[in-house]
Amino acid sequence: MSEATNLAQRAGDRDPRVGLRAVAALRRLLEQLEAVQVRGARDQGWSWQEIAAELGVSKQAVHKKYGRR
Repeated sequence: MSEATNLAQRAGDRDPRVGLRAVAALRRLLEQLEAVQVRGARDQGWSWQEIAAELGVSKQAVHKKYGRR
């Protein structure tokens, strides 16, 4: 079972402590995955507008978050 699958299952736990910890871990994992994909898109020549459109955010938001890395 993958880490993400395990965390997703734990996020639905009846114990709020278990569920909330899993949600926090999923949030961190998602941020890491997004950063990897944005970096890959930029390396392939994607514009900030193209990346923003795929993420469903504004060009300014994605550039502010990743533009100076």
